[in-house]
Amino acid sequence: MRSTDTRPAAAIRIVSAMADIRRADWDACANPGWSDAAEGAHGDRQPFNPFVSWDFLDALEQSGAVSPETGWAPRHLVLEGEGDAPAGFVPCYVKSHSQGEYVFDWGWADAFERAGGQYYPKLQISVPFTPVTGPRLLTRPGTDAATRKQLLAAGLMEVCRRNSISSAHVTFLPEEDWSLLADLGFLKRTDQQFHWINDGFGDFDGFLAALASRKRKAIRKERRDAVEAGVAIDWVTGSDITEAIWDSFYAFYMDTGARKWGSPYLNRSFFSMLGERMADRLLLVMARRGGRYIAGALNLIGSDTLYGRHWGATEDHRFLHFEVCYYQAIEFALAHGLKRVDAGAQGPHKLSRGYLPQTTYSAHYIANPSFRRAIEAYLVEERREVALTGEVLAERGPFRRGSVSEPGRGCRGDNGGEE
Repeated sequence: MRSTDTRPAAAIRIVSAMADIRRADWDACANPGWSDAAEGAHGDRQPFNPFVSWDFLDALEQSGAVSPETGWAPRHLVLEGEGDAPAGFVPCYVKSHSQGEYVFDWGWADAFERAGGQYYPKLQISVPFTPVTGPRLLTRPGTDAATRKQLLAAGLMEVCRRNSISSAHVTFLPEEDWSLLADLGFLKRTDQQFHWINDGFGDFDGFLAALASRKRKAIRKERRDAVEAGVAIDWVTGSDITEAIWDSFYAFYMDTGARKWGSPYLNRSFFSMLGERMADRLLLVMARRGGRYIAGALNLIGSDTLYGRHWGATEDHRFLHFEVCYYQAIEFALAHGLKRVDAGAQGPHKLSRGYLPQTTYSAHYIANPSFRRAIEAYLVEERREVALTGEVLAERGPFRRGSVSEPGRGCRGDNGGEE
């Protein structure tokens, strides 16, 4: 990259490490109301999202999982405020590839380069390796928050222009900010995930009671079969997460990662750092048999959402994946009054297990006008297809007719219909 000084355009500077940003300043913008530096009454605070916290993002960098060597070079935007406190931030990375993003643009890269362009490097505005919706234009709360977000977006476009960068991709952002970026010229993209929504079921039996009889019986059978070989399930959180447990979980993670991607994104150091910094925000669902752990799933705990992230196993037991990742997550959410389980990317198989389709949003700045027009035309059709698929899947959900959770009666996901 050439010079990244964007002060004349938007009073923005760029830093190359989370360590160069004060933790309290970042968290006051990323999770307003949840830190000592936050402004305003706690009653006005947004839901806490653990992935955009300084602790999580810095652990990615300090562990080496995120670095120029791994193709994720941190270039975080800082919007200057009055006095010493910045007014906003953007978690931003210069990417030399498109791995670990979960919003796929390999086809775009191939087309642009076959036409003689250079797609990489590009800017990626996201939480690395994490397909979880959360704020990306981070600002302190206040009446001028929208203006601050516009300045941050303008800063992203200016960085692209000044450094001949092809594009900037803001992925898994809230719908409100998706619309704001579209008004500034970013292209709109949608996709789909499957989330479980707590409709006041009370307990797991209450959830089952809302399902059609056939689905209810199938889930009960899956849960019995998952543990029939003497498997027991533990919830491990806080100070109970020892390094020995991390060793077991990391073996599971490596097995899954090696089979899916060839080279897992996260290293062992990252998990230790996560445990040191955020233990009370972590839930490990661990399956044991014969006195040792054989499978596990890592979840992060938000203020109203349980986020399922990584899973793995060293023994193959039918339906154990569903039990550890989906049903135990529902049990935990119900026991702790959480509103949602976000089970991550992919997974139409989650539908029959009570997870309904939810729209996810991304916004894309494409510098080249001709390339931009071609992608824009493609995205119009893609958004229509995503919306139609969501409607069809929601109608095929497992809830019995007349239940609160039946599509169209309460917790149906927004399927992002075309305006």
